Amino acid sequence: MTVRVRRGGGAGPVLVLLHGLGATGEVWDGVAARWPGSWVIPDLPGHGGSDPLPAYSFGSMAAELAGALGTEASSGRPVVVLGHSLGGVLGLALGSGWFGLPVAAVCGLGIKLHWSPEELVRAGELAARPGREYGTRAEAVQRALKVAGLGQLVPEDSSLAGAAVVQSAGGWRLALDNAAFGVGAPDMAGLLAACRARVVLAAGEHDPMCPPDQLHALRPDAVVLPGLGHNAHVENPVALQPLLDQLQGAT
Repeated sequence: MTVRVRRGGGAGPVLVLLHGLGATGEVWDGVAARWPGSWVIPDLPGHGGSDPLPAYSFGSMAAELAGALGTEASSGRPVVVLGHSLGGVLGLALGSGWFGLPVAAVCGLGIKLHWSPEELVRAGELAARPGREYGTRAEAVQRALKVAGLGQLVPEDSSLAGAAVVQSAGGWRLALDNAAFGVGAPDMAGLLAACRARVVLAAGEHDPMCPPDQLHALRPDAVVLPGLGHNAHVENPVALQPLLDQLQGAT
């Protein structure tokens, strides 16, 4: 399959930036600009410019990402990963070393730690729902931003919004493959035990998906970003500097 990957920056350690469910790599543009080395931003499988998968699991998605990062795997430079929500789970999976990508450190931002049975049923229903076509680009963009939790944060004429929709025969549709909602809930205890890389967990102070009390119950050393919500990296990229500093220190 094809994974859309953007690369930039200069020499030095490699920062891999993994977005969350429903978003695209453009959410990281403000953070990538603050990294002193080189950066790599893929679209997750079934998102943006990347092809969909026949079935979604954390393992299948991590494997495709690792395959797309072959250049970084063979570069000999230190590789660190910063992932948001679903991207954070995939970062932990890559940090296990099982997929052939040597990772020095992983930061998971805003990972949803607790899933109710009702939430999992709802996710399964969304995964089984066929993609909808919209009559106008504006309608599709509004829906795409809402799904990604970015409706109040990102202008509808931005490059991020544009990457989240595609034109179809009947109008416009989301670039997101609905089946990705079926990836399920992560086994955080298992992922943390398997991860060979240094791990940093973080969340915004007001993140409803990853409340600080739940985060600290799992990792007492977790970082809470004051005043920010679930999409902290979009709300205020500068506020993620402490996380970048920790990742850089691991290289």
